[in-house]
Amino acid sequence: MKVHKIIIVTVLCLFVVSVHAHAGEFDGTRPLLCATIKVIECSKSEGCMELTPEDVALPPFFVIDFDKKEIQSTKESTIQKTSKIKHMDHVDGKLIIQGAEDGVEGVRDGVGYTLAISEDSGKFVLAASGDAVAFIIFGACTLR
Repeated sequence: MKVHKIIIVTVLCLFVVSVHAHAGEFDGTRPLLCATIKVIECSKSEGCMELTPEDVALPPFFVIDFDKKEIQSTKESTIQKTSKIKHMDHVDGKLIIQGAEDGVEGVRDGVGYTLAISEDSGKFVLAASGDAVAFIIFGACTLR
């Protein structure tokens, strides 16, 4: 009887560990296709306003390639951009990606960004800031 209980407990423990390890599909192991849903730009002088991705030179769709450590616009996008991923970490069920972008050459419009993707749902929030301006971008990703 004791052996039977030990086997049951062992099987249950293995089940819990395997469910936990398989819980998040958006964990940085497979490429993602992401869509920008809402963009908010805030500045000290003008306050905050909702804009389109195109208004702030963002592609509406982008791909996260974890092997190349890059975020790039889709081939179909009219705005072609690629951003190197500088840092990735896992915090409280979120995949955190960080980087920096120079923007338009010759214009002082560079930003640093943090992209937080829910490892369970694929929904994301991206926060970016530069000289007296900040952007909050909401969206969602799917496995590619």
